[in-house]
Amino acid sequence: MDKVVTCVAPVNIAVIKYWGKRDEHLILPLNDSVSLTLDCDQMHTKTSIIAGPLINEDSVWLNGQIMSIERNERLKKCFDLIRNLIKIQKGKNSQEEKWKIKVCSENNFPTAAGLASSAAGYACLVYTLANAFGLVNKDLPSIARQGSGSACRSIYGGFVQWTAGVDDQGYDSTAVQIAADTHWPEMRIIILVVNDSKKKTSSTVGMKQAVKTSELLKYRIQKCVPERTKEIIQAITDKNFEKFAEITMRDSNQFHAICLDTYPPCVYLNQVSHEIISFVHDYNEATGQIKVAYTFDAGPNAFLFVQQNDLSLFMSELVNVFPTVQPNSSYLRGIVSTLPNNIKPYGFKSKEKDLLKYIMVTKLGSGPKCVDDHLLNSDGTLKSRIESIN
Repeated sequence: MDKVVTCVAPVNIAVIKYWGKRDEHLILPLNDSVSLTLDCDQMHTKTSIIAGPLINEDSVWLNGQIMSIERNERLKKCFDLIRNLIKIQKGKNSQEEKWKIKVCSENNFPTAAGLASSAAGYACLVYTLANAFGLVNKDLPSIARQGSGSACRSIYGGFVQWTAGVDDQGYDSTAVQIAADTHWPEMRIIILVVNDSKKKTSSTVGMKQAVKTSELLKYRIQKCVPERTKEIIQAITDKNFEKFAEITMRDSNQFHAICLDTYPPCVYLNQVSHEIISFVHDYNEATGQIKVAYTFDAGPNAFLFVQQNDLSLFMSELVNVFPTVQPNSSYLRGIVSTLPNNIKPYGFKSKEKDLLKYIMVTKLGSGPKCVDDHLLNSDGTLKSRIESIN
């Protein structure tokens, strides 16, 4: 009988950014990074796998399109590493190592738009493969890392650190959990989607150019990241939001300064992104405290952090400053509570309508999980449920 497994894995958002590799083949970073894992309810990759002796060849579908495994070095490497792990954990005589695998994977959010789709995608692939073959999970961050670097962080929930390590083979470059999602349950994440189309310069290309040409990147790796990593871990431990927020915003700003310091420059932020940055600083100044923080990955979309007690008031100001002609149900998504009517104590001026495509509110999540696990019988039982990968 063939094995059928379906799992979901979350997006993670870095507050101390990973940018630049010391080894392109093994995907070993130049610096440590720290991230928050988001709840799977709002943003996730779902991956279904059929593995067994009745499958004729390896195949992968991503969002309805077939992917060439042989032409995709990282995808092929994940398959090879999982098969090697089967051999190690189950013995050289295990037939499962020879089983062919069919994969169907889909994101419930835009791909390659700066919303961390590759991290969720490879984490989900590796986690689902491990569940299908009954593998011990301790090696999964290292395998996921070799698909997409930041995928190693999506193997865990809550707050996660990816240590760069120093070993040439990357044995000490892995992800560790700093704190579970239950440690800071008041934390909320607001995603402002400015543009959900594929970005012009991929992260892989941008990193390579930065390593070659950016002087600022060298200073960041040697001086800034070690200090900020230590400080933000302490802020997370203490649940010190103001310290967490300041470090997060400074690191995001420096990351995009490095993108501009790259030659030729990689420009990921746009005018709306800068409008969001200005609004957050204006809002914090108006409140007299740092109530909200922003970070931007390699794209124009903003990830904002705010605590639950401050969420409702901030959201009322946010939708006033960035209005829309869309119905609220389309524009505001996720765990959005009823906004207070006509409460705009700071009097921010409204901008042009529909600068944002939509706003999503979510929370911290606990990491990947298996949502379906069963055997496919030779008589075709369950075939209709996995039609997309047959």
